[in-house]
Amino acid sequence: MTRWIVINVPPWLLLAGLIVGVAGGTAAVQAYVRHRFPRLKRGEHNEIAQFLFPVIAVVYGFLVGFIVLALWGQVNTADQTTRTEGAMAAQMARGLEVFGSTESARLRQSLGQYGRAAADEWAGAATGRTTPEAENALNRLYSAYESVTPRNDTQRAFLAGSLASLRDLSRARTERLLQARSNIGPPLSLWLVVFLTSGLVLGFSVTFGSERALMHYGMVGAVSLLVAANLFLVAELSYPFLGEFSTSPEPLRTVIQILSSPQR
Repeated sequence: MTRWIVINVPPWLLLAGLIVGVAGGTAAVQAYVRHRFPRLKRGEHNEIAQFLFPVIAVVYGFLVGFIVLALWGQVNTADQTTRTEGAMAAQMARGLEVFGSTESARLRQSLGQYGRAAADEWAGAATGRTTPEAENALNRLYSAYESVTPRNDTQRAFLAGSLASLRDLSRARTERLLQARSNIGPPLSLWLVVFLTSGLVLGFSVTFGSERALMHYGMVGAVSLLVAANLFLVAELSYPFLGEFSTSPEPLRTVIQILSSPQR
């Protein structure tokens, strides 16, 4: 469900919906509580609330901060994997002229085909689905380099380095696809913990006694905004290759830009 929301709902709309839903729902509950239990306005229980609310708020802040930090680490790992794949392809694209015009053109064509195919399959690969075009392009790239016959030490050294980069590129691609395929977001138990702690924070803010209704609604509204923002962060960071904070295919497009630049 969360993955579908991240894929199909624009980030600004998701954030706005959470703010309206959480703040509006909490305000409705607050209005009912103030009307149904008028004694709560007197604040006779505030001493207990003042003791418990900071404890719950600290635990909530620590828990959400830990989750966001862990999810951000997954995004950084995915971003580094994609950057490695793009960097290896870019490294292979430089200096191809050392092999001569014929082999250089063939290698440039194979490398360009892989770069375009990998970038084109990004939307599907973000959910772990590969395309035959990208896999075939990678196989052709391997064949192109393996068929090169070096004629001097410079070509042999460059070929050895290119094959090493190609292996790193292939490994990074495999890791990227495995990460996208195996990442299904936070488990249900973790979401239940987030919702439970969020409910406790909102519940204590609603039952806090205050004769001044405007001040009370303002305090609860601020807490609701905080909870909605935290839920937005957890949802958007749950999938490293999807959402507002996900990694992008831009590193894979770098090789296309290099190959498209005028040759000297």
